[in-house]
Amino acid sequence: MSAPTVYDVAERSGVSIATVSRVYRTPESVRAQTRERVLDAARELGYVPSGNARGLASRTTGVLGLCFPDYADPDAEAEADSDADDAVMLYSDQIIRGMERAARRHGYALLIAASLEGGPESLVAKVAGRVDGFAVLAQTVPTEDLEVISRRLPVVMLAGPREIDHLDHIVVANADGERELTRHLIEDHGLRRLVFVGGETDSPDAEARFRGFREACRDAGLPVPDEPALRTTMMKQAEGALAAETLLDRGGERPEAMLFANDQMAVGALRALARRGVRVPQDMAVTGFDGIPLGRIVQPSLTTVRQPIRRLGEQAVELLVQRLSDTGREPVSLTLPVSVIRRTSCGC
Repeated sequence: MSAPTVYDVAERSGVSIATVSRVYRTPESVRAQTRERVLDAARELGYVPSGNARGLASRTTGVLGLCFPDYADPDAEAEADSDADDAVMLYSDQIIRGMERAARRHGYALLIAASLEGGPESLVAKVAGRVDGFAVLAQTVPTEDLEVISRRLPVVMLAGPREIDHLDHIVVANADGERELTRHLIEDHGLRRLVFVGGETDSPDAEARFRGFREACRDAGLPVPDEPALRTTMMKQAEGALAAETLLDRGGERPEAMLFANDQMAVGALRALARRGVRVPQDMAVTGFDGIPLGRIVQPSLTTVRQPIRRLGEQAVELLVQRLSDTGREPVSLTLPVSVIRRTSCGC
């Protein structure tokens, strides 16, 4: 069966070929209703836009892709200077570095797409037609779009649950790491009043970390919350600072420790607590998760769970290259280990 073409999509959606082209090249120039009709038709047909369809089949692009949400944090970027650029590298930066290193080793270039204007469908369309395979972070692209793309080229899912069984999948041990970190605060520091600041419910990594927190509380005989003390939307420094302020202002008995679902929020909280005269760790322990370089240089230095972020990117490339050379192999799901990094902010 021949691959569907732009002509098929145009006929199915009742628009011109030029309109189909604009949906993928300049989606903002097409009315939302028309754009949705074209994208629906493309999904139904299994159409993948490409300047050279034969290139996809023969693997001639020499390019691998990475799709992820925009994790930029203005507060972190403002701290960068000529001597400390590495210190403000965030989660996505580390994945990119890992993928670039491995891609170069295998003779590939890397194409990066982060929250392109036009929505996730546009994101996939802009990448899928230009690469031999791509990695995508969880919650970046709708599952149905990944299903379509994966019929044509290898896709590796990074983080989150394994939503599509036939795709390769890599995750880190989020729940295990947070459980061990929480257990450290309880058993080694004797802390009992702990609060967890998470992300939105559709953030699989943050939810897994909250699950690990709950397990440690249950094992220690402490109250087990049904929900995080607070949820944030973007999990950036500013939201961490606001969360710390909010928790301080709630009244009642003050927590002995604030555990944040990522390092960026924890760094923001450290600064907010300092402004309020709350000493860390004497008055309040603070922890994060990820192990970004910034956690080493903030004062006090941040206790966290380090995940192998660069290795995540490197392993994604290895799986893509393996899949390109052996299309019939069974899909794999890998869980990478994490480690608790004990620093000053917890009292170590």
